[in-house]
Amino acid sequence: VFSACVEVAERALSHTGKNELLLGGGVACNNRLRSMCQIMSNERDSQSFAPPRMYCIDNGTMIARLGWLEQGAGRNTPFAMSAIDQYLRTDQTPITWS
Repeated sequence: VFSACVEVAERALSHTGKNELLLGGGVACNNRLRSMCQIMSNERDSQSFAPPRMYCIDNGTMIARLGWLEQGAGRNTPFAMSAIDQYLRTDQTPITWS
């Protein structure tokens, strides 16, 4: 799972031309992910940042904000269609509000 996260982060850095990566959310507490992001960033001459673990939490406000953006973009998912697709890649997810 972490290799997929790091791959997506590296692709995002490449496509945006950015050279800084900021980890966030509960997963950013994981030492292995932090290490893998640091290695990838060093190989790209970029920087990887992670906040102190006490701030790396999954937060209801972030989830609510995403729901608000989705609804504002007209993307309403019927409950029957809301199951998680474990094979969905982040580069296959449409972002309609940007």
